[in-house]
Amino acid sequence: MNIRLEETKDYREVENLTREAFWNVYRPGCTEHYVLNQFRTNPDFIPELDFVMEEGDGEHQSPGKIIGHVMFSKAEITLNDGTPYPSWTFGPISIHPDYKRKGCGLKLLKYALEAAKEMGIGLLQMEGNIEFYKHAGFDLASKMNIHYHAEPRDSEVPYFLAQELIPGYWGNREGTYCPPKGYFVADENPEAFEAYEATFPKKEKLRLPGQLEYEE
Repeated sequence: MNIRLEETKDYREVENLTREAFWNVYRPGCTEHYVLNQFRTNPDFIPELDFVMEEGDGEHQSPGKIIGHVMFSKAEITLNDGTPYPSWTFGPISIHPDYKRKGCGLKLLKYALEAAKEMGIGLLQMEGNIEFYKHAGFDLASKMNIHYHAEPRDSEVPYFLAQELIPGYWGNREGTYCPPKGYFVADENPEAFEAYEATFPKKEKLRLPGQLEYEE
């Protein structure tokens, strides 16, 4: 596999990959591809940490189709005294369904985390499955006294994770995290999202067990 920075020519292919990766996973259909589409012009977007994974190794084999992608963003934690404290997040991270459970996602993520550390990024938090992300060094954010904006402060939120890339960056602080505003763009602009979604081939939206909005 070959990992490189995303280029302008990759945008549509990567957005389609993201759509395929998230379709019917957390909700009927998905919105992650639209978040990505809009976030590239967001001032919080970090182009130096916008990576794609291709088939082939880039040396002995010619790179093929894009099978993975991850992007990073600036973020912020509000300390208990109201002071903003710089932090970062990442996602969506996408792996083509044909390549899931083959180690590709972990390889892409570890590569990106090392690049983020080299850039001086000290702290990451995100929403995800601890059973996967623990293999990349993440743990429950509550253990670091980082609270999630949508949950009670004393909750041990199982899907809210964090990792200190630079030892000592967070220290003994305590605060509350809210995802960057750009992550809510599809909910805030539903008509624009539907117009964007209409440019892709139709796919069946299904309500499935395990989705965030699933009800028995």
